[in-house]
Amino acid sequence: MAFGVGEMEAEKQRLPRPRQVLLLFVMLSQAWAEQKGYTVAEETESGSFVANLAKDVGLGVRELSWRRARVIFNNNENHLQLNLHTGDLQVNEKLDREELCGPAEPCVLYFQVLLEEPLEVYKFKLLVSDINDNSPVFPEAEMILKIMENTPPGTVFPLKNAQDLDVGVNNIQNYTIYPNSHFHVLTHNGSEGRKYPELVLDKSLDREEQTELRLTLTAVDGGAPPKTGTALVLIDILDINDNAPEFAQSLYQVQISENSPLESLVATVSATDLDTGINGEIFYSFFYSDEEIAKTFALNELTGEIKIIRKLDFEKIESYEMDIKASDGIGLSGKCTVIIQVLDINDNVPELTVVSVLNHIPENSSEITVALFSIQDRDSGENGRMVCSIQDDVPFMLKPSVENFYRLVTEGELDREIRAEYNITITVTDLGTPSLKTEQNITVLVSDVNDNAPAFTQTSYTLLVQENNSPALHIGSVSATDRDSGTNALVTYSLLPPDDPHLPLASLVSINADNGHLFALRSLDYEALQAFEFRVGATDRGSPALSSEALVRVVVVDDNDNSPFVLYPLQNGSGPCTELVPRAAEAGYLVTKVVAVDGDSGQNAWLSFQLLKATEPGLFSVWAHNGEVRTARPLSERDAAKHRLVVLVKDNGEPPLSATVTLQVLLVDGFSQPYLPLPEAAPDQVQDDSLTVYLVIALASVSSLFLFSVLLFVAVRLCRKNREASGGRFSLPEDRFLGHLGDISGTRTLSQSYQYEDCLREGSGTSEFKFLNSIMPNHHGAVNDVEEKSNFVKGFGFNLKSVEFSENSG
Repeated sequence: MAFGVGEMEAEKQRLPRPRQVLLLFVMLSQAWAEQKGYTVAEETESGSFVANLAKDVGLGVRELSWRRARVIFNNNENHLQLNLHTGDLQVNEKLDREELCGPAEPCVLYFQVLLEEPLEVYKFKLLVSDINDNSPVFPEAEMILKIMENTPPGTVFPLKNAQDLDVGVNNIQNYTIYPNSHFHVLTHNGSEGRKYPELVLDKSLDREEQTELRLTLTAVDGGAPPKTGTALVLIDILDINDNAPEFAQSLYQVQISENSPLESLVATVSATDLDTGINGEIFYSFFYSDEEIAKTFALNELTGEIKIIRKLDFEKIESYEMDIKASDGIGLSGKCTVIIQVLDINDNVPELTVVSVLNHIPENSSEITVALFSIQDRDSGENGRMVCSIQDDVPFMLKPSVENFYRLVTEGELDREIRAEYNITITVTDLGTPSLKTEQNITVLVSDVNDNAPAFTQTSYTLLVQENNSPALHIGSVSATDRDSGTNALVTYSLLPPDDPHLPLASLVSINADNGHLFALRSLDYEALQAFEFRVGATDRGSPALSSEALVRVVVVDDNDNSPFVLYPLQNGSGPCTELVPRAAEAGYLVTKVVAVDGDSGQNAWLSFQLLKATEPGLFSVWAHNGEVRTARPLSERDAAKHRLVVLVKDNGEPPLSATVTLQVLLVDGFSQPYLPLPEAAPDQVQDDSLTVYLVIALASVSSLFLFSVLLFVAVRLCRKNREASGGRFSLPEDRFLGHLGDISGTRTLSQSYQYEDCLREGSGTSEFKFLNSIMPNHHGAVNDVEEKSNFVKGFGFNLKSVEFSENSG
């Protein structure tokens, strides 16, 4: 950390002197900590001691071990190793400074010492010092110079420089030439620190005396002992060519993107020569053949175009500097310098290195560090700036730590029941155009704790049980689930004490503790207990255990185990009830009604009635749904006076149950006749004689009426014919005798009113007399009063009226 002088002075003025001293000490300590480094000479043997890291960071050797100290280089190489037993930093492998840093000086490798628990990072740098392990090497073993014989002394001829992979004093320091009767060599410093030899002519040349000169050029480095490299300089003395090629500009500076395609034109150099003919022809070439430049660029010797022949990489070489020579036909030449600046593009994907990761974390825990990782991008500028992120749908966040390290931590407490596994994608994106990114997937499993009580599938259960069940019958089940896992999700069922203290729950049902199956312990009776309720509990096996409860209602379903019971007529062992029916009753006359009940419910209590036995079949019928006993046809004098009916009452159960009832029906002429009890041993003969008398009287009456009607009809016909014969002075309507409807009511002691219709009709071929047709009552059993009607036949002086019969009439 660096502070300006003004800032330090201002800080000193604000603080007391002891604090000023302390602040200065802290600032110096921080600056020393940031610049702390070690030096290792290249080619040092593996295992060599570098420094005692424990002493430098102020930690004990044991503390380094339990805090899991490790050495991390920015280039992800293991150049040094840390001995956790001694705290020493040691060389892990031989270091080649030229391979690591190339021509860069100084050669500094940055690394961090990472302490994982708790997290702490110390920054260091490793300086790899150079040793003189490389000799100077000329690009060509032989250099040829063509020098005009009229070249004046003092003329300078540039020579190709040698290359030494070492740096600093171990690099080339000077050049010498031997023999030096005509020339001496000057060492010239280049723009990048390279030293170039220049050959200086000391005295004029004479081609007639000597056509060529052979000189040995020696490059000497500054090592101890120094190392040298030599090349042969062949000087060809030419005739006069007094104009050398000259470039349009001595320095060309161009920029090219590192992703430029092959054969792309980088630059075009151009030179001119004032001479003509062969002395004016110009050929371009690299002034010295640097291996890296020769592999990367191609120069057209005729046009001076420079093109790319190998992919550029900004991260390896940021710029190229080359000298181009233009030579004419005789050998004169000129030189220019071309500097090619490589522009960086975003061609390196960010790198992500996971240092540590925690794959299992317990739920309901506060902020936990799940992973520790570092990021790096080898590009520069905006292309090397990075943004680190994770997806939005996970309860995790990234926290930047020291340097380029990040921590992946939980945002809060996790719930395994909501989500037990998270796949977290860490994305590192640079700010280049277009941006590049790297993704790293981390899977985190959430461990369960017992934080969920068992939950029943229903808050209440209704179970149906048929009465008269067998003991230990499985009547149903309750089920509860626990969102936890393992033993926390194992559920045990139990019966809870009933709310009603009088309910003998322990003797009614039991429950299987493992699966929630419910069993009836004894046979249930619907007529005694139709339903009961109780609560069941579900408890998990976590620590502490959690529980819940649900309500169970058991409904006893009725079984057809009760036969119908007849309420009316009573069957109490005394004599059967006798029903009186007038002989004047029409078909459908309500004799009586059988009333019965059933102790069951539902369709088991639906009753139907059926006439099982009768003294005279076909005379009476029983309505199946209401038990009403009615006459099936009109009664006659021929019907017996006493009838015995057996009615079957049957329920709708499966199988059906039934009961029978016996009815005694007595036919009487009218309710005004005193009712005498029927004799037990009864002289049936007397009864039969009375019936015979009644029948004879009835037949005589009917026959008399019929005869009278026939005579009346014959008289009417004869009268009509006489009138037609006399000219039709008087005519009767087509229907001479209209039907007459009469109302015959008794003394209102019967339950019904009866209407009788008497009619004489003409034209039907026969005379018909209708008598005692009963009008059926409505379904409620109400009696409809019928008014008397009379119909007079005009022109005859008589009418047929309805006659009201009393109960005493025969």
